[in-house]
Amino acid sequence: MNMMKKTFGFVAICLLLTSCNKYDKLLNSNDYNSKYEAAMRYYNENSFSKAIQLFENLTLHYRGRENAENIAWYYAQSLYHEKDYYSAAYQFKRYASQYPYSERVEEACFLSAYCKYMESPSYSLDQTSTREAIEEMESFAERFPRSNHMPEVNRYLDEMRGKLVKKDYEIAYGYYFIEEYHAAYESFKQFLNLYPEAEQREEAMFLMLDAGYRYAINSRLDKQRERLQQVLNDFERFSSSFANSKHLAAAQTIYTKTRAALTDIENNKNEN
Repeated sequence: MNMMKKTFGFVAICLLLTSCNKYDKLLNSNDYNSKYEAAMRYYNENSFSKAIQLFENLTLHYRGRENAENIAWYYAQSLYHEKDYYSAAYQFKRYASQYPYSERVEEACFLSAYCKYMESPSYSLDQTSTREAIEEMESFAERFPRSNHMPEVNRYLDEMRGKLVKKDYEIAYGYYFIEEYHAAYESFKQFLNLYPEAEQREEAMFLMLDAGYRYAINSRLDKQRERLQQVLNDFERFSSSFANSKHLAAAQTIYTKTRAALTDIENNKNEN
């Protein structure tokens, strides 16, 4: 039994080495027709890593010739199936640019955007890739508004925009937490301008009010009056937007303190 296992193992290794040698010879040969046929065979057999190497090898040779479009398409597809989304996105986008009248162009544009979406990280990480993916998804939606992919596109856009909302809120709150009140105020202000429908809007508006007050009261004397007046304006917007807010009592306390501080400034000015 052990001898049979060893024999079987030896035969399997020999077959594997023979197969590898054939593949390497094909990869280094000038028989491009055989390479193309092998690449398509490997693709159809789901041996995408082998197909990728052959398609890469074929790309330059077939540029501008018959089969060039097929090679570009299946090369991008092979990268996609191997989950190399960064490279696949580039190749699908390149395909759409090189073959703008192809019947596959819509699918290429969608898959390019989808690969970008797959590269989008968790909201807690840098969101540069997410912004790029949103831009590409929006571009697809504008170009193919009647595409069958539109329900997916809208779902992916909602998900990625949600990441940006969480990330930007987290950044603003981070400034508030470490008592960088000016940066917190400006960040919450930008957040509210960018995301008028965000579910964190009430919380963000209150924290902006509080950060604005803390920043104003600790400012230079010649800047306090202007900044405290802005706090009153922010209070009016908050109280009118969220009349039943759980933060309303705290906001009214900030308002009272702000009015008192402005009165003190006026009294000191008159005394001087």
